Amino acid sequence: MLKKDIYKFFINTFELKYPNPTTELVYDNDYQLLIAVMLSAQCTDKRVNSVTPFLFREYKNFNQLSKANLDDVFALIKSISYPRNKSKYLIKSSKIIYKNHKERVPDSFNSLIDLPGVGRKTANVILSVLFNQPRMPVDTHVFRVSRRIGLASNVKSFLKVENQLVANLPKEKITKAHHWLILHGRYVCKAINPNCTSCDMKKVCKFYDCS
Repeated sequence: MLKKDIYKFFINTFELKYPNPTTELVYDNDYQLLIAVMLSAQCTDKRVNSVTPFLFREYKNFNQLSKANLDDVFALIKSISYPRNKSKYLIKSSKIIYKNHKERVPDSFNSLIDLPGVGRKTANVILSVLFNQPRMPVDTHVFRVSRRIGLASNVKSFLKVENQLVANLPKEKITKAHHWLILHGRYVCKAINPNCTSCDMKKVCKFYDCS
């Protein structure tokens, strides 16, 4: 099957399965989403969602978080991966946003990645979810699933996977496709013991065909 046909099958399948996909991180405003996405690096959304209510109750905006004591933030997020580093990043980034961006989450890629603790994936998530830009954040789920089912082929880096997905997806589907790949990777196409028998993509999946 040609790659364009795999993409067409993928889009048609997931438009029916997840017509309105969204992030599973729980947030009420732009401040909360940025903090949650920063905390989610190498950590599950479920774990982040168990911590952020207590963090946001204590620090309601960038101004308050920018003035926080490092040990106090650490105590609130200690069950998250790399809590010491992330505590530093949250405080430092909040100071920059409060001082340089009038407490507003930046809407440009370069401004976002200038924030401590914000890398390419986090910046792309924010631009996609908050500002509806056609960005493709690539995490381990997106990387694994897109290569398994044949959307990205002969590539071994996250950036190259991102480039292939953006090049082959219709612009208006990129944001949805990001969520589709994450949800599929989280609940069906798992890293260990993927549930191939009930997978909607097995008709075209290269991984299933070789298994």
